[in-house]
Amino acid sequence: MTNIVDLTAHGAEFTADPYPLYAKLRERGPVHRVLTDEGEQWLIVGYDAVRAALTDPRLHKDWRRKSRPNANGGRVSPIDANLLETDPPDHTRLRQLVSKAFTARRMASLEPRIQQLTDELVDALVAKPERRADLVDALAFPLPMTVICELLGVPELDRDAFRTWSNDFVAPTGPESAASAVAAMETYLDELIEDKRASAPADDLLSALIRTRAEDGDRLSRDELIAMAFLLLVAGQETTANLISGGLLSLLRHPAQQAALQADFSLLDDAVEEMLRYDGPVETSTFRFTEVDIDFAGTVIPAGAIVRVVLAAADRDPSRFPLPDSFDIHRSPQSHLAFGHGVHYCIGAPLGRLEARVAIRTLLERCPGLTLDTDPAALDWRPGLLIRGVRRLPVRW
Repeated sequence: MTNIVDLTAHGAEFTADPYPLYAKLRERGPVHRVLTDEGEQWLIVGYDAVRAALTDPRLHKDWRRKSRPNANGGRVSPIDANLLETDPPDHTRLRQLVSKAFTARRMASLEPRIQQLTDELVDALVAKPERRADLVDALAFPLPMTVICELLGVPELDRDAFRTWSNDFVAPTGPESAASAVAAMETYLDELIEDKRASAPADDLLSALIRTRAEDGDRLSRDELIAMAFLLLVAGQETTANLISGGLLSLLRHPAQQAALQADFSLLDDAVEEMLRYDGPVETSTFRFTEVDIDFAGTVIPAGAIVRVVLAAADRDPSRFPLPDSFDIHRSPQSHLAFGHGVHYCIGAPLGRLEARVAIRTLLERCPGLTLDTDPAALDWRPGLLIRGVRRLPVRW
């Protein structure tokens, strides 16, 4: 049996900067048995191995095919069958249905509204006489939260409550907090969907998902609608919020790169791609499972194993990216895996990129002298292997 690596022994240092340990693991090989706060798991690291794992049908996504409690404490919920946690052919069917509503044209049409929301948030920011703020609370969280709620047609809900639900789901303090968050979101979304069914047709994404039909008449069921709305709300907010805050943090920690971008915003597209590669918002994939022993890259992963594909380790692989630990907005790293690869490639990638471009450019244009307002070593990083980001991003300008 492969020796086990105890990730828990590395504590806060690993949470703040996992890349040195991932580099050591990558040098030893692509597959590693590890101990995490969630128990024993298997990590796949390295660009080629990660890309292969993301399309390997032997690594399935549906937790119901694995005898383990889900994030819901074992309670069966419609949310369990979301797009991210299903395999083909179920995943293929769901993706085809949601793609009919989640079009590139719809996403592109959102840019004026995203700019308007960003301007309003930055207006409030620059009005602060102390010229200091936490960018997570002031911009990175509220912008994608408002955008995804408006896109889905979610009425003005208690944003603090939703933030708590989302945090408790992606970085739970225990099984009870995750189960409580899922139950609260499920109840809210069920009521919202029923209200939309009963009302006049509206031009929002959730209404479109309710109405959409495949050519054979297939449509999303009640449970599938709840699961889809849940995934879009949580993923659409969490990943984009951490892309904005993490991307800004990378710039602030590299003043020469920040100055180069402010001098030439034609570099913005490549800068966002480099932010995704260098320190993206998703550290590892969600769980994958093995039903039988499999030989992956020369290592046998046993049946019943939990496997995590480490996107962060792939995007710092020196065999793919020269000087991978250098943040360089002049490189063109479009081959990064921050949005995944294969059938589970992030359906919201165009929207996340758009929001990041608008937020970062607007902030840099309107807040001269923007700089980090704390020692980088004092930043509080969110725990867990899934979502990577800081809880607060203090800045001054």
